[in-house]
Amino acid sequence: MKKSTFFKILKYALPYKRFAYLNIFFNILYAFFNALSFVMLIPMLDVMFGTTEKIDTKPTFTSITKIGKYLKEYLDYTITIVKEDNPENALLLMIGLVISTFLLKNLFNYLAIYNVTFLRNGTLRDLRIALYKKVIHLPLGFYSEKRRGDVMVRLTNDVGEVQFSFLSILEIIFKEPLTILFTLGAMFYMSTKLTIFVLIFIPLSGALISSLGKSLKRKSSKVQQESGVFLSILDETLSGLRIIKSYNSENNFKNKFTESANKLYRFSNSLLNRNNIASPLSEFLGIVVIATLLWFGGKMVLMDHTLKGSDFIAYMGLAYGILTPAKAISKANYTLKSAMAAADRVLEILEQENTITSKENAFSKNDFQDKISLSNVNFAYQNEPVLNNFTLDIPKGKMVALVGQSGSGKSTIANLLTRFYDIQDGKIEIDGVSLKDWDLPALRHLIGLVTQDSILFNDSIKNNILIGKPDASDEEIINALKIANAYEFVKDLPNGIETNIGDAGGKLSGGQKQRLSIARAVLKNPPIMILDEATSALDTESEKIVQDALENMMQNRTSIVIAHRLSTIQKADIIVVMQKGKIVEQGTHTELLAKKGTYANLVTLQSFE
Repeated sequence: MKKSTFFKILKYALPYKRFAYLNIFFNILYAFFNALSFVMLIPMLDVMFGTTEKIDTKPTFTSITKIGKYLKEYLDYTITIVKEDNPENALLLMIGLVISTFLLKNLFNYLAIYNVTFLRNGTLRDLRIALYKKVIHLPLGFYSEKRRGDVMVRLTNDVGEVQFSFLSILEIIFKEPLTILFTLGAMFYMSTKLTIFVLIFIPLSGALISSLGKSLKRKSSKVQQESGVFLSILDETLSGLRIIKSYNSENNFKNKFTESANKLYRFSNSLLNRNNIASPLSEFLGIVVIATLLWFGGKMVLMDHTLKGSDFIAYMGLAYGILTPAKAISKANYTLKSAMAAADRVLEILEQENTITSKENAFSKNDFQDKISLSNVNFAYQNEPVLNNFTLDIPKGKMVALVGQSGSGKSTIANLLTRFYDIQDGKIEIDGVSLKDWDLPALRHLIGLVTQDSILFNDSIKNNILIGKPDASDEEIINALKIANAYEFVKDLPNGIETNIGDAGGKLSGGQKQRLSIARAVLKNPPIMILDEATSALDTESEKIVQDALENMMQNRTSIVIAHRLSTIQKADIIVVMQKGKIVEQGTHTELLAKKGTYANLVTLQSFE
C-alpha cells in the first residue's frame, strides 16, 4: 500500500489504537512462547532417552547475558532431583511443562486475535459511516457520472478489503516477524551453522514469491470495477423490471448480465489463482529447506557428533515452524497489493470535494418574508446549456407556474432553488440573501418538494411521511393524509399508517405513492412549496380532489408549480412560459390566452379552453 494511502486510511484506525497496542503485546508473548514450546521438547526428549545432564548443585545466576545457560542448568538440576526420587515423575514434569508452554502460546495468540478483531471491525464501521456520510452529502451532479452499483461496491467490497488488510499489516509488522525472530534466536542458540544456512535461503525464496505479485493491484482493480458494473446491471434490472418484461427485453438484459458475470469470472480467476499460488509455493520452498536441513543436520548428529539428537529434533520443529509465519507474510503481501487498489477507490470518494456546502457563519432564519429572486441565471448540465440569462421574481404568497416543453429548464429551476446544483453565473436570492450565503439545512427547511417521481422507502407509511416532520403526532399524520386525499386508502390497509409499503412503495399504485409524497410535503408545512408535476400520476378524479386540497394548502403560501397539464395551473398568479432556458411569455391564464402566443398554442394542443 502506498505510504500516503496507508496513512490516510490509518486515521480511521487511530480511535482503536488501544486494541493495536494490546495486539502487539500479546503477539510478543505468543512469539516467545511459540519458540519456547519447541525448545522445551529438548529436555523432555533427554529424559525419555536418558541423556539429561546430571547436576547435583543448584546453579547460581551470574549475568543476564547467560540467562539461557542458567535456565537450562536449573531445569537439569530440577530433573536430576525429581528423577532420583521417581523417574516417571521427571517425565510427567517435562510433559507438564511442554503442555503449559503450548497452552500459553495459544492463549496469547487468541488474545492477540481477540484485540485485533475490535481494531478491524471498528475501522470497518467508521470507514463505512464516513463513506455513507460522504455519499449523502455529495451534490447530485457527482452521481450523474457514477454508476450506483459502483458506489455500492466501494461502500461494501472495497471497504471490507481495506479493513481486512489491517490484520495483514499487523502480521507483517509485528506477529510474524517476531515469531521468526524468536524462533531464529532459539535456533542460533542450538546451532549457528544450520541457522546461517536458513537465513541465506529465506530471502531467496521470499524474493521469488514477491515477484509473482507485481500485477496483482491491476488485476484487483479490474475485479472491483467489473463488480460495480455487475451490481449496476442488477440494480437497473430490479428497478426497471416492468419495462424489461413489457418490451420482451429479458434476453437483452440476460446477455448484458451474462457478459459482465463472465468478465468478473475471468478477472476473479486470474486474481485468485495468482494470489493462491503464494501459499503452496512458500510451503514447497520450505520443505526443500527442511529436506536439506535433514541431510546437513543428520551428518552433524550421526557423523560429526557436534549436535545432540534431541537438539536436532527440536531444531527441525523450529525450522518447520518458521514456514507458517513466512507463508503468512507472503500472503499478507498479496493482500496489501489488493487492498491498495480498494483503498484508492474508497479515498476517491472520501476526498471528493463537496462544492455545495454551507459557508462559515452562513445566514439562517426559519421564515420567508419577501420574495425569491432569480437574476440573469445561467446554468449548464455537463456543458449543455439549460438556462440562459433567466430572470424572475416570485413574491411571497404567490403561486407561480412554470410551463413549457420538456427540456425547457423547468425542473432545473426546482433543482437550483433547493441548491441541489449551483448556478454557473447570475444570482438567486431568498429575502435578498444569495442561496450560497444561506445555511443549507435552514434553506431546505423553508422548502417543501414533491417531485414527478414518487420517492418512497421500504418502511411504513407513517415513517415515510415523518421524514417531513420527525416529531409529528399520529393525528398530524392523518390530517396530512386527508389533505392529500390519501387517507381513504390508508385507513383500509391491514395496519393503517403502520403498513409497510415495500421496496420503493412497490405495494402501492402510482397514484397512491404520489399522494403519500404530497402528504409528506403537507406535514412539513414549509413556507415555500415546489410541486414538480405533483399530480402527474393521478387519475382524473383523484387529480381534481388533490388539486383542490393543494390549492387550499397553498393559500397564503409561496408556490412554484411545474406542470405539463395546464388544467392544473389556471389559478396561478403568474404563469411563466419557458422555451430553451428562456422566458418567452408570462402573465395570468387569461392574459396569456389573449396574447394567442406560445401558451395559447400549448392550451390548444391539450384541447383545453
